[in-house]
Order: sequence, then C-alpha cells, then structure tokens
Amino acid sequence: MEAYLILEDGTIYKGQRIGASKDVISEIVFNTSMTGYEEVLTDPSYAGQAVAMTYPLIGNYGVNNEDMESSKAHPDAFIVRNLSPTYSNFRGTMSLQDFLVRFGIPGISGIDVRALTKRLRDSGTMNGMITGTLPDDLGEVIPRLKAYTTGKVVDKVTCPAVTMSPAAQGTKNLPGYGKRVALLDLGAKRNIERSLRERGCGVTIYPAHTPASDILAGAPDGIMLSNGPGDPKECEDIIKEVRKLYESEVPIFAICLGHQLMALAAGADTHKLKYGHRGGNHPVRDLETGKVYISSQNHGYVVDTENLDERVAVPAFENVNDGTNEGLRYVNKNIFTVQFHPEASPGPHDTSYLFDRFIEMMR
Repeated sequence: MEAYLILEDGTIYKGQRIGASKDVISEIVFNTSMTGYEEVLTDPSYAGQAVAMTYPLIGNYGVNNEDMESSKAHPDAFIVRNLSPTYSNFRGTMSLQDFLVRFGIPGISGIDVRALTKRLRDSGTMNGMITGTLPDDLGEVIPRLKAYTTGKVVDKVTCPAVTMSPAAQGTKNLPGYGKRVALLDLGAKRNIERSLRERGCGVTIYPAHTPASDILAGAPDGIMLSNGPGDPKECEDIIKEVRKLYESEVPIFAICLGHQLMALAAGADTHKLKYGHRGGNHPVRDLETGKVYISSQNHGYVVDTENLDERVAVPAFENVNDGTNEGLRYVNKNIFTVQFHPEASPGPHDTSYLFDRFIEMMR
C-alpha cells in the first residue's frame, strides 16, 4: 500500500505503508543508532514524535519482551528505508511489523531516509504527516503541520501510581546494598531502575507530579530524576517540586529531561536544538579529566551555559560534536546531572560508571 511523508516545508516522500493503517501528524526526528530499534520504540522520551532510523535495514532481528524499555511503544510513527519482512534471532518472538501493528504505530518504508536526514539537519527538525492519500491541496495541510506541538507529553508517559522495587536478593557485596532510591518517573526507561537494582539499591518509583514533600517523607538515601519527552519548560508544576528537592540535602542524580528540569529549577535556562541528538554514537567530554566517552542520547533541548551562574552549577560534560552542554555539577550540593543516557539501552555502556558515582554520594 502506498504512503506519503509530507513535511511542513512542502517536501513529499513516497513509500509504502508499514505498521498500523492510520494517518498521523507529528514532529519528525532522526536516530543514528545502527541497532536497538526496539529500545528506541519503547523509550517514553519519543512520545509525540515520529522517528526516522538512519540505518538502512531495520527489523532483521525481530523484537522480544525482554528488550522493551517500557510496557508499550511511544512514538507517533516510525520511518525506515527498508523494513525486513523476516527476522532471525533466537530471542525474537515477533516481527517488527507485527509489533508496530500491535501497538498501533503507523509508519512508512521505502523512502530515502538519507535525504530526509540531510533535510532535517539543514533546515532543522520539522513537523510532518504520514498519510495513505496524497492531499489535493497542500495549502490546506501545511498550516496544520506547522501548528502541531507535542504538548505536555510527560503526563502521558509517567507511571499512574507509586511502585516499589526492592533490591535483588544476595546483594550484600554490591556497592548500593541497603540504599533506597526515589526515582521520579518523567518517562523513565526500565534500564535506569535495572542499573540501580544491579548495584543493590531498592527503588521506589514516583509519578511525575508527586509533591516533593511525599518523596522526602520516604527518607530516601538518594533521588533519581529520569529521562522523559517534550519541552522541559512545559513542566512548570514539576519544576517547582524539583526546586524543593534541590533545596534538600538528599543526593540527586538526574538524566536527560531530569537534567534540564533541575537546571530550570536552579535558575538556568534551556533552548531547543536545531535537530537534536538522538543515537548511540555521540561523543561527550568529561571536562574534569578530558576523557571522551561514546554515549547514548535522545533529546531535542539543551541547557544554556552562557549565562549559567557558576555559584550554582558548573559544566561537567560537553558534546564533542557541537560544544553544547552534556552535564552539570552543582556547587556545594550533592547533585550532578547529565544530558546523555548512562543506562544506555540502546547504545554503549561507557558512562554506566556514573551510577557508581551516585552510590558513592549516597554512601
């Protein structure tokens, strides 16, 4: 079945329909990961976006329940050059096509994703429509595309209630044994909780709009602010509660959206990147040691550092490609935050040591 991707600048790509048979308008972004499409699709940070995978062959190893980073798929749509009609992997339980249909995710294949990626890099992230019928009047469609916004998508992906995840059995020799972490779920990937539990921590997961007083009443040894989707400035109420967490003496580690919300809560600013950082191959430099790590990333916004009050926080990491901020160390506080994903999934585990640093702060 034919399908079309229409960008807000009027560019049209013709391909074939994949996934669910429905039309959708969304923000079009690209991801440069060569593998890990299942983790990308189940990452809540992609809520409100349509993801184009730059690697040309997607779906060749199928999908399975173990690699899902949440309970369902979150992007509005999925865009690929070639969708493998079959899969071969001893862990695979279904095809990617069946997975997309199961979770109602429409998509398009057979388009020149390289050309699409170049256009997004040159012009910046754009909204677009995936449709099975080319409209007669683009002049009517374009304003609708330009008017689309992701909105307050954190509300759509956060957990509905507090849940507790005790430390795994036999963890007395692990560094986080006995430590209790409060994880504020802004759209958290499962590997954040998993990374903490593997180090012996018990984890209590809180919905995004939980009052800071409720979190602190649990007397956690540390607080984790998770990744999540959307514009951080849309989270006004959450920022107010994060400010209260900032003012506490509890050690805090924040990732991605959590990093941005902590910065806003502390008086810094954020802005939208031209086309964002999404993939498992982004180099970041530790400004203290000069060492460069390859990181997993998924974000369209970044913390401004030009007017950052150095009495509050100082840059800790920077992006080697474009020099943008990738982490902050807060002055006279047991708080550090990073823009990238040390929990990976997908991507390299180069920066997983940051979870050990967090545990050292709690100890």
